[in-house]
Amino acid sequence: MKDDGFLTAREVTKSFGGHRAVDAFSFTLARGAIGGLVGPNGAGKTTLFNCLAGALQPTSGQVKLDGRDITGASPDRVFAAGLARTFQIPRPFPEMSVLDNVMLAPRGQLGERFWANWLRPRAVAQQERAVQAAARHWLDFVGLSALAAEPARVLSGGQRKLLELARVMVAEPKLVLLDEPGAGVNPALLDQIVDRVAELNRQGVTFLVIEHNMDLVATLCNPVMVMAQGRMLAQGPADAVLRDERVVQAYLGDGA
Repeated sequence: MKDDGFLTAREVTKSFGGHRAVDAFSFTLARGAIGGLVGPNGAGKTTLFNCLAGALQPTSGQVKLDGRDITGASPDRVFAAGLARTFQIPRPFPEMSVLDNVMLAPRGQLGERFWANWLRPRAVAQQERAVQAAARHWLDFVGLSALAAEPARVLSGGQRKLLELARVMVAEPKLVLLDEPGAGVNPALLDQIVDRVAELNRQGVTFLVIEHNMDLVATLCNPVMVMAQGRMLAQGPADAVLRDERVVQAYLGDGA
């Protein structure tokens, strides 16, 4: 496999005892793409995401981001390299404000260091103002600015997905892994999420998306990869992949 992708997985395998949840999975994703990763429940999609994002260390194989080997790196190091992720079930800090939830995301804030608050108070304050401005920008971008002062617990499921998107974007990632952005979201908010992801992509952000909503995948994603039993079943443009008889049998046919 040519190693010319922005995100490259080479023979990535993750075993749990005798079970291979991800089995020699390889792909390349070009810079500026919105890739889709689909497949039946239990296919290994989230396990693969965890291997890419550093939450799990692959049993074997290699992961590269923008030419940099991030195989087995810790989540904070992967995040620092420019790869961020969202989760199928967002878990904001419920009693903190929506704004404060977003402001937590950037790494290396001076105010996190105890002595900096005493020795460099002006620098801490200046950086905090910049982070707050960025957080407000992204809340406005996702349509949550009116709720900035509200506790995150008041948000609906779809609004929490938008909050998570704002929270990863304030850290200026190169690539974002979206884990089922459409799950449990009403149609109006789903359209808003799709629109925001498409706009971010036009601004140069690369995405890899796990999703069960085939309309969303067909609208947003190219290429599409189909995973079954930990392996690559098919890949290519959405219209061709979703008509593939193997995909119909393995994915659509199981009612997922």
